[in-house]
Amino acid sequence: MPPSQPIVCAGSMSKFLRNLFLAALLLLFVLAAAFAWRVLSPVAMQRQSVEFTIAPGSGMRGAAREIAAAGVDIDPWLLVALGKLLRVDASIKAGSYQIVAGVTPLELLRKLTRGDVTQAELTFIEGWTFRQIRQRLDGHPDLRHDTAGLSEAEIMRKLGGSTAVAEGLFFPDTYLFAKRSSDIDLLARAYRAGQQHLAREWRARANALPYRDAYQALVMASIVEKETGREQDRALIAGVFVNRLRQGMLLQTDPTVIYGLGENFDGNLRRRDLLADTPYNTYTRAGLPPTPIAMPGLASLQAALHPAPTDALYFVARGDGGSQFSRTLDEHNRAVARYQKGGRP
Repeated sequence: MPPSQPIVCAGSMSKFLRNLFLAALLLLFVLAAAFAWRVLSPVAMQRQSVEFTIAPGSGMRGAAREIAAAGVDIDPWLLVALGKLLRVDASIKAGSYQIVAGVTPLELLRKLTRGDVTQAELTFIEGWTFRQIRQRLDGHPDLRHDTAGLSEAEIMRKLGGSTAVAEGLFFPDTYLFAKRSSDIDLLARAYRAGQQHLAREWRARANALPYRDAYQALVMASIVEKETGREQDRALIAGVFVNRLRQGMLLQTDPTVIYGLGENFDGNLRRRDLLADTPYNTYTRAGLPPTPIAMPGLASLQAALHPAPTDALYFVARGDGGSQFSRTLDEHNRAVARYQKGGRP
């Protein structure tokens, strides 16, 4: 008879498989616990605070490499694996981020998928010219300077503007933006805001104003903006200029002359400047200048479209921030003598 074969007990095999399964479960549990510990434990950082930028189109793997390169001691595979596990690996948002010591990989991933970017801010001031706006943009360290080297007309084409002249078309405000945003995007926001405010205020304008269109109202608003910063005087100053336009009088406003002089203006407006003809010299040319001379705020725009009813045709600065309004040239001359020439009426 052939030698007998060893007999494996079915019960022993079943016990072996059960133990193998339990061991596998235990291993999975240990690995899961280790993974959970890793994703819930603060990552080591070279500094107390770390900033990094995720470029548009970056995948999770590229983002993880960028974070690690910025000084965060995190294995890229861990972030990639966590992203795949939570099915958010394709949901990260581009932008600039800042994390501080104590952040965990899970918190970091949530920040990336929420787009919890760090923000910078920039303020456009009422009365600024477009040249001043560009200087502010060019000097901001948190912006991407895509307008560098572009002409004013090229910038307006990129913004979809109907004119090549940018002056006065942007709304003065404080704008928040993600670091490393394009300056074109910021200008586009300010341009849209300016157009929206102008359109809304133009629809609500007073009757029988001497403006051909909303653009001329914007020109007037820019003059009012440069003439005074005093809230209660804006509508009165607009009323004076509206009266002069209706009567065919020259506006004779110094800020337009100064704007026309451009970089040649040295801070001292002379009589020869008032006589030097430019498209913006309202002492030599009738009507409104061809474009705004600055960026008007909402209050000046509303004043231009709702001028105060007044008989005044003249005004002069009193030296205290306010203006003295006069109906006749004789009254005006006396006011000039009193407030600007140091004389007495």
